[in-house]
Amino acid sequence: MARYRSALPQLGSGLFLTDGGLETTLIFQDGIELPDFAAFILLKQARGEAALRNYFRTYAAIANRFETGLILESATWRASADWGGRLGYSRAALADANRQAIRLLEDVRSEFETDKTRVAISGCIGPRGDGYSPASMMSEKEAEAYHADQVQTLAETAADMLGALTMTCVEEAIGIVRAAQKAAMPVVVSFTVETDGRLPSGQPLKDAIAQVDAATSSLPCYYMINCAHPVHFDHVLSPEEPWSRRIRGLRANASRKSHTELNDSTELDPGNPVELGAQYAELKRRQLLDLNVLGGCCGTDPRHIEKIAQACASLFRKAGTEN
Repeated sequence: MARYRSALPQLGSGLFLTDGGLETTLIFQDGIELPDFAAFILLKQARGEAALRNYFRTYAAIANRFETGLILESATWRASADWGGRLGYSRAALADANRQAIRLLEDVRSEFETDKTRVAISGCIGPRGDGYSPASMMSEKEAEAYHADQVQTLAETAADMLGALTMTCVEEAIGIVRAAQKAAMPVVVSFTVETDGRLPSGQPLKDAIAQVDAATSSLPCYYMINCAHPVHFDHVLSPEEPWSRRIRGLRANASRKSHTELNDSTELDPGNPVELGAQYAELKRRQLLDLNVLGGCCGTDPRHIEKIAQACASLFRKAGTEN
């Protein structure tokens, strides 16, 4: 069941961890082939499902050890119509994959949730196009129509919320938020930025958040930044401005490389986990004062999440003590 849909626990002040870079871990560390970076295809076979289960159990164990909350983000970033069609999925098969991805996370939650580690399940929605490029821009209405099927499917599962990750432009984000509103689902929007702190569309992060809020009556529960390194965006944050207080989540890349450089890389750049943890703590202390959902994106793995937790745990009250 959707345990926290009416009151997401991470909206308190406790620390919540997420996983790291799902696709890069599976490809570069586990040696698993993922066409189009589509992790949901692993659900077709028992071995693939076991790999996903083991992946999420690893992060759940970290949350247990540090007594933090946990956001489990489903392996459905690519599980929308265009990407599913490229991979040979019918509409019905794609819907079933979305449902199966949430059921797997229900199992992980049942195994690891405690009074000190509350676990929220997020149905992950990715961009229609490439996560690094807004080459094929949609209107807000087109985006709402495109994402409606996946949103509705996830709304009928035990997912507590939706996470629109790696958004490259505001029109697509607004469309997803409106689809979520019609499905009565809490939604979080996570933008990616280039090395200049702007969205791939060229829009400043500040303006993107303001535009989505203005178009949706501030419907997103909060905003996140993902698939960028802290040095790419720390200079654009303004802790005294309200838009920065809307950012509660961060899933940074391990590498300082640009999106173009990462796309051209044949080897994984793991960066420096200790340094990344320190950068998260510094952002929490000085620039993102409401930051409390901490995880990773491309190139990050359990080492990074552990160092982030170690660096940041003392900055939070325990999630289990929230009212």
